[in-house]
Amino acid sequence: MQRTALEAAGRAESRLRDLMVRAQEGDAAAYANFLRDLTAHLRAFLRKRLYQHLDDVEDITQEVLLAVHKQRHTYRPGEPLTPWVHAIARYKVVDLLRARSSREALHDAIDDEMQLFAQSDQEAGEARRDIAKLLKDLPDRHRLPILHVKLDGLSVAEAAQRTGMSESAVKVGIHRGIKSMATKIEGPQ
Repeated sequence: MQRTALEAAGRAESRLRDLMVRAQEGDAAAYANFLRDLTAHLRAFLRKRLYQHLDDVEDITQEVLLAVHKQRHTYRPGEPLTPWVHAIARYKVVDLLRARSSREALHDAIDDEMQLFAQSDQEAGEARRDIAKLLKDLPDRHRLPILHVKLDGLSVAEAAQRTGMSESAVKVGIHRGIKSMATKIEGPQ
């Protein structure tokens, strides 16, 4: 029985991979067949893993299909297809579970959590002071990109425009600045 299941999985992998390769080469009919077969495969894959959340299987299946469609150019024909698809599916399942836990957290009683929030605010204030101390010692070419991109939320292009640096210099400044800050945090070893 186990051997038959493995053979069936191997045939499914081979068929899906063949259809995907043909679709990447421009075969629209192969792509339609690929999506049809992949949909059935994903539903079965997700039902086994989300047996406590069966209502979400169809939504996640659709999300995975969209992600596969958007990322199909990243699939390398010589590689197995189903592990690539399953990795995408796992990320979508994690996203669902995170969203669900966030929604459920909204329904928790707030009165009992006030101490937790107060402690969190205090820790955030301390973290801001620590980061300010670390940033203070950095040269502008490292400090400004970190401030603008990582703390203010600007894009690399916006930070480059604001600082007069190239986008590459902004990226390098962020990388080197964070590395320098990490070295200071770790201290002498």
